[in-house]
Amino acid sequence: MKEFFLKWYEYNAWANRRVIGSLERQMVTDEKILSVFGHLMAANFIWLNRIKDLPKSKYELWGNYDLAELRKMVEEADELWMSFIHEHESFDRIMKYHNYVGDYFENNVQQIMIHLVNHGTYHRGQVAMLLRQKWFEPVNTDFITWDRVISGQLKN
Repeated sequence: MKEFFLKWYEYNAWANRRVIGSLERQMVTDEKILSVFGHLMAANFIWLNRIKDLPKSKYELWGNYDLAELRKMVEEADELWMSFIHEHESFDRIMKYHNYVGDYFENNVQQIMIHLVNHGTYHRGQVAMLLRQKWFEPVNTDFITWDRVISGQLKN
């Protein structure tokens, strides 16, 4: 499973870097677009802190972030998640936690890790739609596109 998670989170980092790069190039300042992308990024820290049994993340789930803050979040999340995956051989354990509104849950860490990338895909799609509505150009962040890039069939 470790190889799967390395690949899964390499894809996630690539997709998030493509989105932030696109937002920066087009100088997007739309509050809704930045809010959705900020939510996606904040979730990375919230889940990782829970999994590692660390204090609550400094990032608010629905905070207001500018492009510079989002760039920092993308880079930091990529580094922290890849380090976490490299440092562990297995993620097959039950985690007991309270969500951000205080409800108690028990979930397998593997399932949470799969959920987090899927959550990112969902919200990157929302960002793409919002960009189009505001006459900006979204970027392709499909998993198969990433696979074609890393296999040399497409340029990044």
